[in-house]
Amino acid sequence: MKILPIIMITASLAMALSVQAYQEVTSGGLETIRGIAKINETKSAEALKRVIKDKNPIQRNYVHQPPVVPHQTRGYRVNKDSNKCLTCHGWKYARETGATKISLTHFETRDGKTLSDVSPRRYFCSQCHVTQADAPELVDNLFKPVESLGND
Repeated sequence: MKILPIIMITASLAMALSVQAYQEVTSGGLETIRGIAKINETKSAEALKRVIKDKNPIQRNYVHQPPVVPHQTRGYRVNKDSNKCLTCHGWKYARETGATKISLTHFETRDGKTLSDVSPRRYFCSQCHVTQADAPELVDNLFKPVESLGND
């Protein structure tokens, strides 16, 4: 007998919360990193950020962190047939281009077997590496780098 009032109170509370959420959404109460937007409104994209042009490698904050790319990559073709990044960063070309060689880890399979060419799981560079842009942080970052890396 005591369970019926508990069920009724729980159902009423759930209904009240869903009604409140619905009212916020239909009244345009969604707030995202891009600001407040109504559901039926399409906001225009922000202007592209300025990319840092050919700079020294940017320090990493933790072991095995993929380095960020210190140059423009817009228009680079990376698909199953070709990889523009490897024309400079591949071991065959890195010395003549002055680019950083890709890591030996990029030649290993998931099982630890070393291949003679880049592993398929490491072939699509932008899965891990991003272009460094001159842009403000979108959210506060309280991350502290590993002391042994010497970052201050």
